[in-house]
Amino acid sequence: MLEDESYGVAALKVCEIIRLQKITPVPRLPAFVKSVINLRGRVIPVIDLRVKFGLKADLTARTCIVVVQIRLATEQIIQVGLIVDAVEEVANLTAADLEPTPEFGTRVDHSYLLGMAKVKGQVKTLLDIDRVVAGNALRTATR
Repeated sequence: MLEDESYGVAALKVCEIIRLQKITPVPRLPAFVKSVINLRGRVIPVIDLRVKFGLKADLTARTCIVVVQIRLATEQIIQVGLIVDAVEEVANLTAADLEPTPEFGTRVDHSYLLGMAKVKGQVKTLLDIDRVVAGNALRTATR
């Protein structure tokens, strides 16, 4: 969940879900790259998806970090923490539940969207999480 909207990522991309913890600052990062955390001896970058999507970034008791595996353009696989407002559920989707990304009628880059899913009567946006977070700012944060 980001604000009041639900988004989905492939379950195989998710390594774990952890509580929000101390984030070690690293200077000169873009606003959406919150910096790094120490996750059982591994230093991983943390991105605030709410800030990246231009949403309100208030902390609540349900705010958490979803640790995902990202494939960079170099084919390197890294772990990244994503700050989200809450995690809802794991849903098994069938082909009948999926719809292609609609055309928005303008020049909108929706390459980061895998499509839309109909779950329990609601529409969920499915994200290509590699494309959402991979980029120059992320590579800078993981050096």
